[in-house]
Amino acid sequence: LRTCSIEVNTTSLENDDLRRMKLVHKDINGKNGLGSVTLIAEEAEDMWHVYNLIAVNDSLRSTTIRKVQTESATGSTASSRIRTTLTLAVENIEFDTAASTLRVKGRNIQENPHVKMGAYHTIDLDVNKKFTLTKGCWDVVALDRLDMACDAARSADVAAVTMHEGLAHICLLTPSMTIVRMRVEMNIPRKRKGSCSQHDKMLLKFYDSVMQGILRHISFDVVKCVLVASPGFVKDQFCEYMFAQAVRTDVKVLLENKPKFLLVCVYKKFIFLFRFPGSLIFRPQTRSKRGVERSFRPRQTVRYKSNC
Repeated sequence: LRTCSIEVNTTSLENDDLRRMKLVHKDINGKNGLGSVTLIAEEAEDMWHVYNLIAVNDSLRSTTIRKVQTESATGSTASSRIRTTLTLAVENIEFDTAASTLRVKGRNIQENPHVKMGAYHTIDLDVNKKFTLTKGCWDVVALDRLDMACDAARSADVAAVTMHEGLAHICLLTPSMTIVRMRVEMNIPRKRKGSCSQHDKMLLKFYDSVMQGILRHISFDVVKCVLVASPGFVKDQFCEYMFAQAVRTDVKVLLENKPKFLLVCVYKKFIFLFRFPGSLIFRPQTRSKRGVERSFRPRQTVRYKSNC
């Protein structure tokens, strides 16, 4: 196991909202591939996936603004802009990379009180706008793109286990976000003079729960590095227990991937948040009076020294 020497510097960073494409509804026939999905893009990166999902002759349904002209009994006309929901047969797709916006042009294929059948219209798709995409056949490429957009864990090549006695978070890290896969919390009794059996028993039970969480939520075929971070010697004691148990119970996946584990020392009770090239971003957690996580202090940056 390698131990990384790090230094902690408090930095003020923008409050990025780290989210992923939301799959609201999926109805695809497994035999012929016909079906539809309802999606909400929640970050700019998602719009690139949407651009690659939508193809000519697909059906797109979403809300839009339409200019409508009305004629009164006297013959005068008036125009107004109304919000309505249209379903278009896609004929053209344009992607504005600067604004992260899609302009989808096509003919209306469902009856609407304001737009005639066959009339042309352009729907603007942007972040946080719900839409339904229907295809005559969802092929393997489209389904794989959909899974990639909605399951960020598939691109997570770094995992992190942040812990102190009685509390641990198992996280997966992608280049743009952090996914907390599992939270392990257990009440560890304090050591008492002349009797540490209860403390040691519950601590081993806690370590075993974290170990099972790692086996359940970390795919070592994808993950290249597992960071184990804690104050003091908790990380060392945990890894010693985990690999001893792996030898005892013949858990080959842990023994074969032992070189991927990197021990990181932090000096407070941190939950892992984000990463940048060459640095790790942590932030300490605070609790309300009822013991529920309520808010977070400013983040702190942990940068690698040259001897890591």
